[in-house]
Amino acid sequence: MPKGLKEAFSIFLPCFLSFALLVWLFMTIDYKHIWQAVKGSDMRYMSLAGIIFFLINFLIVWRWRILMKAVGLKAGRLSSMRWFFLGLFCNLAPISTVGSDVIRGLGLAQELGHKPKIFASIVLDRLSGFAGIVILAVVAFLFGHGIIENKLVIVAITIMGVVSLAVVIVLFSHRIFSFACKAFAAWPKIKDNLMRLHFDIVLLKGKQKNGWEAIFISIAAQVVLAVEFYLTARGMHQKIPLVYFIIFSPIVCVVTALPSIGGLGFREIGWVYLLPLVGVSKEMAGGLSLINSAFTIIAGLLGGVFYVTTLSSRRVQYPQTDPSLQRSPS
Repeated sequence: MPKGLKEAFSIFLPCFLSFALLVWLFMTIDYKHIWQAVKGSDMRYMSLAGIIFFLINFLIVWRWRILMKAVGLKAGRLSSMRWFFLGLFCNLAPISTVGSDVIRGLGLAQELGHKPKIFASIVLDRLSGFAGIVILAVVAFLFGHGIIENKLVIVAITIMGVVSLAVVIVLFSHRIFSFACKAFAAWPKIKDNLMRLHFDIVLLKGKQKNGWEAIFISIAAQVVLAVEFYLTARGMHQKIPLVYFIIFSPIVCVVTALPSIGGLGFREIGWVYLLPLVGVSKEMAGGLSLINSAFTIIAGLLGGVFYVTTLSSRRVQYPQTDPSLQRSPS
């Protein structure tokens, strides 16, 4: 596929998927009922939920910094936050959340160098985040399986666990990773970069404490996110037990990593399918997910503002005065 066509397709696909899923959603449920549910919300709960949603990102930055330290990187706190929030802002573009990781990695690499180590820290960040999601989903389901009898939920959690375990085995096993890299034999540069990434990831083997700290933060972030969904539901006058959000939220988080505009469309379909399993109307589930999509957009825009306002002076381009226009001193 030609490069230009490939780039156009990579932009078109997420836009198409988000748009198509939203159209399907509004054809399936009555958007007027969604609007009524949202319009009558309690702004006290909604404001608190929005603040919590934004603050969760600082937990994720903390997790990333722990893993950067584990692989031997020394990044300033402000630089880490700046490039992370730029990635958050770029989530609003038609790329997946994985694409935003590339942006924050390349940005930080411009300041620090050590590109393989930076991307190793991002891969580990994603892995610890996924591990936290799986652990929380499994534990919550063990406690809540009696109130949620749905085979698809069990299958989803099982697949998440198996995929997580497989990825860890591949990344941390030199023999398996080397064998997998043979697929890139025709592109030696890519193969070398992948092997460097592997060696940097393996550095975590002797620093299990950092890994467990990152996983603990991931679990905490997921619990806080579930609380944010719970508060949003309370703002919509829905008394839904917190345990449901602790079980469902990890599954929805995984789904929103698919190509889309900030998870838009996939997030809504996820909640509209899952919440009715516990007696919530599709209209209420759709309204709750759309409010959280709005939180995502607001957090991304605030992230963009944070990035711009924390630019160091050496990155600001001032207009240069043409020497020929300067008047000689009288």
